[in-house]
Amino acid sequence: MQRSAVVGVIGVVVALALAIGLTATALGLPGGGSKPSPVAQATTAPTATAAPATTTPTASPSPTPTPSPIPTPIPTPVTVAAPLTGELVDPAIARRHPFAVMIDDLSPARPQSGLSQADVVWQAPAEGGIPRYMAIFQTELPKAIGPVRSSRYYYITWAAEWRALYAHAGGSPQAIDVLRRKGSGQYVYNADEFRYSNSFHRVTNRFAPHNLYTSSSALRKIAARIGAKDKDYKPIWTFAPDAPLSARPEGGSIQVKYLANTITYRYDRESNTYRRSVTGEAKEKDAGTGKQIAPKNVIVMRMSFGALNDGHPSKHRLEAKVVGSGKAWIATNGKTIVGTWKKTSVTGPTRFFDKAGNPVTLTVGQTFIQVMQLTSPVAVVPGKAVP
Repeated sequence: MQRSAVVGVIGVVVALALAIGLTATALGLPGGGSKPSPVAQATTAPTATAAPATTTPTASPSPTPTPSPIPTPIPTPVTVAAPLTGELVDPAIARRHPFAVMIDDLSPARPQSGLSQADVVWQAPAEGGIPRYMAIFQTELPKAIGPVRSSRYYYITWAAEWRALYAHAGGSPQAIDVLRRKGSGQYVYNADEFRYSNSFHRVTNRFAPHNLYTSSSALRKIAARIGAKDKDYKPIWTFAPDAPLSARPEGGSIQVKYLANTITYRYDRESNTYRRSVTGEAKEKDAGTGKQIAPKNVIVMRMSFGALNDGHPSKHRLEAKVVGSGKAWIATNGKTIVGTWKKTSVTGPTRFFDKAGNPVTLTVGQTFIQVMQLTSPVAVVPGKAVP
């Protein structure tokens, strides 16, 4: 081969070699005879660092639920109907031995104490038509009762319906004789001020005989002393709750006249009571409580009275035909019906009936009974129906 041809071949080989080296160097590939470029070193990926281990929190134990305490049941109070009023009371109250007190009704005795707290109040003529009260107590025990006055036979017969402890200051010869014979529980338990003077007292703001008073606690002590024990009592009358307001009339009145005074009851629809007034007093109030006297029921009964021939004609004492029957007006829930009263024996109950002969139903609460002579005026004004 010619020299020039060989030289040409060698030149081509050298050129190719240079081209290959430059290409490798530019690409950063080995074999180019050069060190890796600084750029290539900078772009090398760093060694990965392991992430710190995550600590799993220890689970807290669930709190054990505390059971709610079981409430102690509150016992429902046991109540029974009071025999004289129909009110729901503690059984011990319904078993109290009732006591009856004779109370003055002359103007110097007013206002009296205890009348607003009595269960039943009887009022009847005593001296020739001048009235007197007998109040019977069981459900409430007033601190002061009076002024206390003397006894009459027909009041004893009404107290005898309950074998009541009967408190009085003396009495007519007829009454004293009956109490001597029947005052140890046969009719009543005799609590005469002359015998039990320590259980009565005189007030200083009134003059005698209108200043004699007693108290429930004093009379209860007499009852315990003479054997008038508490016991179960059966009601004489039937009671029902107040009529609804929509069934009550508006207004209405009852008026009765005794020789010495006039008694008026005005019906109050809201309270379902009969607000009482007496001659000279538009509102008859109880000196012990300050309350106006306002019973739930008012009964007017006519009865035959006559002169009591007891050897003291100047006293004008009366006797009454208590055992028997007669006309009666019965007012309750604002309405008054005409019926009858009946009492079959001295100790038997006085009961009230409508025209058909059915026992009447009274409203739960206090009852006032006005006993009138056959000719005494009685006026009833009916209330008006509310549309």
